Amino acid sequence: MNALVIAALLLVLLTLSYQIGWSRSRRLASGGAERLHSRPIYHGVLAALFALLPAIIVLGLWALFSETVTRSFILAQLPPETAQLTQVQVQAVINRVQAIANGFGVVGEPAPEELAAAQAFETFQLVSFLAVIGAAAALGAGGLFFAQRRIGLRLRARTEVEIAVRIGLIACSTVAVLTTIGIVLSLLADALRFFSFINPLDFFFGTTWNPRFQSSGTGSAGEYGLLPLLWGTVMISLIAMLVAVPIGLMSAIYLSQYAPPNVRNVVKPIIEVLAGIPTIVYGFFALVTVGPFFAGLGNMIGVDIRATSALTAGVVMGIMIIPFISSLSDDIIAQVPRTMRDGSLGLGATQSETIRKVLLPAALPGVVGAILLAVSRAIGETMIVVLAAGNSPVLRFNPAEPTSTVTVSIVNQLTGDADFTSPQSLVAFALGLTLFVMTLLLNVLALYIVRKFREQYE
Repeated sequence: MNALVIAALLLVLLTLSYQIGWSRSRRLASGGAERLHSRPIYHGVLAALFALLPAIIVLGLWALFSETVTRSFILAQLPPETAQLTQVQVQAVINRVQAIANGFGVVGEPAPEELAAAQAFETFQLVSFLAVIGAAAALGAGGLFFAQRRIGLRLRARTEVEIAVRIGLIACSTVAVLTTIGIVLSLLADALRFFSFINPLDFFFGTTWNPRFQSSGTGSAGEYGLLPLLWGTVMISLIAMLVAVPIGLMSAIYLSQYAPPNVRNVVKPIIEVLAGIPTIVYGFFALVTVGPFFAGLGNMIGVDIRATSALTAGVVMGIMIIPFISSLSDDIIAQVPRTMRDGSLGLGATQSETIRKVLLPAALPGVVGAILLAVSRAIGETMIVVLAAGNSPVLRFNPAEPTSTVTVSIVNQLTGDADFTSPQSLVAFALGLTLFVMTLLLNVLALYIVRKFREQYE
C-alpha cells in the first residue's frame, strides 16, 4: 500500500508539472513556438525535473535511514535491560514487535511491554509515513512553483535539460564503477583474511582440495589447493567453447549471408530460445539424457566415459551459450556496410572469400566481444556443473571423468551456517577473487587481439 501511494504521488507530480510547464510555454509563444528559445517539450521536462527531484530526494533519504530510525524508536519503547542483550537477541525482539504491529502471528504470548511497543510503533509508522509523503509533496509543489515562475521566452530549458541528462548519465556510470570497486574491495578484504590462515602459495599452486569444517575451531583446517578447481573450470569452459564457437559462428554466417528471409525469421528465434531456458533445466537434461548417452556411446566403442563428467557438462554448457555467439555475431555481421560486401563481389571475389576476408575482419571486434561474453558465461556457470560434472575436486586431465569447478566449490563452502571467521568459509572470497581476475585477463586479452587485428585491417 505504501509503495502504491508513493508511486501515485510521483505520477501525479510528473503529470501535473509537465503539463503546467508545457502549457505555460505554449501560451508565452503567442501562437508561434519559434519565439521560444526552447521547444515546449523541454519546458515541460524541466518543470517535471524541478518537481520530482526534491520529492525523490526526500523519499530516498527516508528509505536510507528509516531502518535505523525505526530500530531506535522501538528500543526506546522497550525496557532498558533490552539494550544489554546480544545483537541477535535484540534483533529478534525488534522483529517480534514489528510482527505484532503489522498483525502477523508470533510464537508464544506477547509480553505487555511488547504489546505497548507494538502499539506505539504502529502509530509511529503511520505518522512517519504521512510526514514523509507530506514533505515530499510539499517540496515537489515548491519545485513546481519555482519552475513555472522561471518559464519565459528566453529560458534555455533545452540546455538545462541536457545538463540534467548529462549529470544523470555520469551518476549512472559512477554507480557502476563504484559498484565494481566495492565488489573488488569486499572480495579482497575477506580474501586477505583467508590468506592469514592459509599460505597463498599453497592455495594457488596446491594440487589437493580437501577443506575440513571444524565446528570447534580446532584441528587441521584441511588443504586448499586451487589447481584442481581451476583446471576443472578451464577444461569445461574449453569443451563448451569448442561446441559453441563453431556452431554459433557458422549459424550466424549462414543466417546473415545465405539463409532466405523466411528461413532466417524462423531459425533465429528458435536459436534464441536456448538462451531463455533456465540453467537448472540444462542440468537435468545433462544428467538424465546427455550423460547416459555419452556413457552408452563409450561402452559401444570401448572407452570408459562417466555419465557425470567434464565432457557432459562442457557439451551441455556449449549448447546453452550458442545463442550468445550466434545472435550477437549475426547482428554484428549484418551491420557491416553493404558497400564493402558489394565492392568485394564486384572485384571478382567469391561469397566465401568475401566473408573470410572482408566481412569477418570488419566484424571482428563485435565477434570477439560475443565470444568473450560466452566465455564469461561458461566460467561463471554453476547449476549445470553441479548436476553434470560429478563434483569431484581432483586434478584430472581426462574429460571423461568427474571434476569440479570454482563456482561449485564457492556454493559448497557457503552452504549452511557460514560465520565468515574460519578458512572454510573465507575461501569462497578467495575463489571469487580468482574468478574476477580470470575474467579481467580475458577482457585484456580480447582488447589486445582486437587492437592488433584492427591495425592490420586498417
